[in-house]
Amino acid sequence: MNVDVNYLAVFLAAVSSMVVGSIWYMPAVFGRSWMKLKGVKMDKKMGGSQAGVTYGLTFVASLLTAFVLAHVSFIAHKFYGNSFLSDTVQTAFWLWLGFTAARLLVHDLFEFRRKKLTLLNAGHELVTVLVMALIIGAMGV
Repeated sequence: MNVDVNYLAVFLAAVSSMVVGSIWYMPAVFGRSWMKLKGVKMDKKMGGSQAGVTYGLTFVASLLTAFVLAHVSFIAHKFYGNSFLSDTVQTAFWLWLGFTAARLLVHDLFEFRRKKLTLLNAGHELVTVLVMALIIGAMGV
């Protein structure tokens, strides 16, 4: 079976993850809580090259996530046969639950991170993949 992927949808989904992250971690939204839970000081800022590498690699990771979501959603859609949008959103949720939330929980338990931090980061990841799914699902293959 050939898997069809809409590369424009993948690109836009990756961009959406950057938008979701910038909104989620704004001080007025969850940024202050995240900084407090992580012990991050506002007076420390990333240098230009460090910021470029960080955001560049984050975008590459987002492209990979969006591509895998589109790929697996195509397969799920062929199996379930619902609307592509519905199959993509459901696939995103189950991938998030089984791979992102579960693994994040395990790491955070062993690193003794606070439960609130785990919930905050897991919530961010859920919103991120659901927005990706809406874009990929709405645009189709």
